[in-house]
Amino acid sequence: MPPPCFPNLSVLLDFSGPRRLLLDCTSFLDHQVGAGVCGCCGALRPRYKRLVDNIFPEDPEDGLVKANMEKLTFYALSAPEKLDRIGAYLYVCIAMEALDQLLMACHCQSINLFVESFLTMVRKLLEADKPNLQILGTNSFVKFANIEEDTASYHRSYDFFVSRFSEMCHSSDEDPETRTKIRMAGIRGLQGVVRKTVNDELQANIWDPQHMDKIVPSLLFNLQQEDAIERSPSPEAEKDKESPVELTERCFRELLGRAAYGNIKNAVKPVLMHLDNHALWEGKRFAVRCFKIIMYSIQSQHSHLVIQQLLGHLDANSKNSARVRAGIVEVISEAAVIEASGSIGPTVLEVFNTLLKQIRLSVDYELTGNYDSFINMGSKVIKVHEERQLQESVIKTIGSFASTLPTYQRSEVMLFIIGKIPVPGMYPVLGSPNTGVEGSRMIQIMLLKSLLQVTVGFQATNILTALPTSFLDPLLSFTMIEDPEIRLLVLDILISIIDRHDNRQKFSPIRIISDISALKLRVDKCSRQDNLFMKKHGQSLYRHIYLACKEERNSQRHFESLHTLLGLFCVELANEEVVVDLIRLALALQDLALTEDALPVYTRCAIHALSAAHLNLISQLTTVPTFCQHIHEVIESRKKVVPFLLPEAVCVESPKIPEKLEKLEGEMLFAQAKIAEMLGGSGYNTERLATPYIPQNTGSISPESSTAEQITFETLKQAIEDSVNVEELERERRRQVVERFQTAPFEEIAAHCGARASLLQSKLNQIFEITIRPPPSPSGSVGNGHGRTRSIPVYEMKFPDLCVY
Repeated sequence: MPPPCFPNLSVLLDFSGPRRLLLDCTSFLDHQVGAGVCGCCGALRPRYKRLVDNIFPEDPEDGLVKANMEKLTFYALSAPEKLDRIGAYLYVCIAMEALDQLLMACHCQSINLFVESFLTMVRKLLEADKPNLQILGTNSFVKFANIEEDTASYHRSYDFFVSRFSEMCHSSDEDPETRTKIRMAGIRGLQGVVRKTVNDELQANIWDPQHMDKIVPSLLFNLQQEDAIERSPSPEAEKDKESPVELTERCFRELLGRAAYGNIKNAVKPVLMHLDNHALWEGKRFAVRCFKIIMYSIQSQHSHLVIQQLLGHLDANSKNSARVRAGIVEVISEAAVIEASGSIGPTVLEVFNTLLKQIRLSVDYELTGNYDSFINMGSKVIKVHEERQLQESVIKTIGSFASTLPTYQRSEVMLFIIGKIPVPGMYPVLGSPNTGVEGSRMIQIMLLKSLLQVTVGFQATNILTALPTSFLDPLLSFTMIEDPEIRLLVLDILISIIDRHDNRQKFSPIRIISDISALKLRVDKCSRQDNLFMKKHGQSLYRHIYLACKEERNSQRHFESLHTLLGLFCVELANEEVVVDLIRLALALQDLALTEDALPVYTRCAIHALSAAHLNLISQLTTVPTFCQHIHEVIESRKKVVPFLLPEAVCVESPKIPEKLEKLEGEMLFAQAKIAEMLGGSGYNTERLATPYIPQNTGSISPESSTAEQITFETLKQAIEDSVNVEELERERRRQVVERFQTAPFEEIAAHCGARASLLQSKLNQIFEITIRPPPSPSGSVGNGHGRTRSIPVYEMKFPDLCVY
């Protein structure tokens, strides 16, 4: 058989130009074939070389000679020790298809030696300048990556392949088609490296930062090309093919899906760095998409680790532009929603603490105009509207994350946030000292908005635990602030927490309703916990509602919120005692509007309207006919004479009110005596109804109490002096005892001790007589009381048959 002519050898490929590839291989071969390979003494050549030579056809279009390839495969299976030599010889011939078939067929212990020759050949192909050779080498490596080896390799390294495939992912070839093929080959190559190494502990750790810093940015670079691909039209034939973006996303998901707990950080950190380096946070779209892929691909119990890294990255970028921080916050918001399906993790309060910190920093930046309060030279220009957008984005994120939490954790978050708000008189300044009072006010508003977002959709089964004293007292203290925006936020927060049946929208706008059945209110029986809550905090709530109505800067929205809050008290927390107190409160508001001449006319008219609307609601809920009739008569009288005392004329955008409020007559007012008489016949507490409501400081509101008033300086001084006197008396008594034992005669000391001993003995005898009783007589007879009853020995007693065996 004549020796084969190597310049005519080729391989079977899927490309349209096999002859072009053959020329590339031949050109490559000219630099690799050693002298003497094509010797003329074919009969003297080793058998494995002759078998290798025979697999090449005369015509490159025919591909490998199938029959001769089967002979070579059989020989390799029969003599596996020759595999390394076959691989070395094939390396010279660059017959990759033959290498692939041998690799797929042979799974013996000597395969590692053959793999080394195979990978050496692949490495040479990847190092070539010809794109076809690079793609050929990549395809062979992918086939190799899908093989499960029987024996592990201790020394094999894939560093070159990670670097080379990553470089191919960034190909910038002038021909778009060639560039796409090279990039897709690089992506498949990285996918093969991951599959080959990720589950083998003996291989190089693919999760090391040196590898992740190459793999992840390469994938993100191709994932980022989606917009350009969408904008460029593609032929119909190419639409069915997998695009580089689709292949990249599939590879990225596979990589993240294999990440264990300790590898999450190494996989996510390159993503953060890539978004930083290419300024991709500002667009938000790509960053959100990346982290959606991450959150849906990793194991659900590891999702909180991603949130932790995002929070840490947000802290690290605290002095970056508002658009960058807003992009990170947006990503956290989207990731938090996905995390709810997995584990919340131990970082709930850490999330809110970081977000609240960002609000405080943003307020400082907005007011000072600088990212650093102490350095004014060369600082970045701060745009106020961008900081405002960031603040709203953070508040939205807080609400988004809180909506995923269970009720008990949401209550903890509410307490956590209320503890961060500067309370009037206690924490007057919060944040940077350069922001002053305005900074504290803005922080109060932002944190109250955050708290409102947390309470949205909050369904508290036990209102007593949902509104503890530690939360309610600081919250109610904000109703006394002059700032109308803060007071309105507090009212909205209370409404959001108390409304457990979605009734709040049915009370707005404030109006006189002739038949409340049209509202379709959802009313449940008041529970024991609700009764305890109103008994404990009811007077405090009434007082703050009363005082909130007196504020001169109240607007239409304030009175609508007050009406909604009072209406929710009626349908959510009302028992007989609460109904009586709410009626007294409404009548007290009427008296307030009559007597407080210093209040603006609008405020007085609005208070009258609020009182009328509230009494109209209560009268229909109590269903006492005479009570309803009285309320209806007063309302009708007002419609005819003073319509500006009803909500339809006052609580509108353009209120119709007089310049001065004249003194009202009896028919225009709700009479407390009549109401008490009417409700008394239905079993309500007449005495309490007839007593006017006077707001009082309760112990839960004011820090002073009766105990605190009794503790004065004189009291403390007397207590200290008394304790000193007691110590002096004790020291004097001890001195006398020691002196007596040192100076008194022995007889006196013995008599004193004997008296104490006899006293002790007598007490012991009394105790024994009380506790030790003789056993009862078997006959059950009672002694005559003269003398001591004789005890019967146990062996003489007669027991029932069931007790004896």
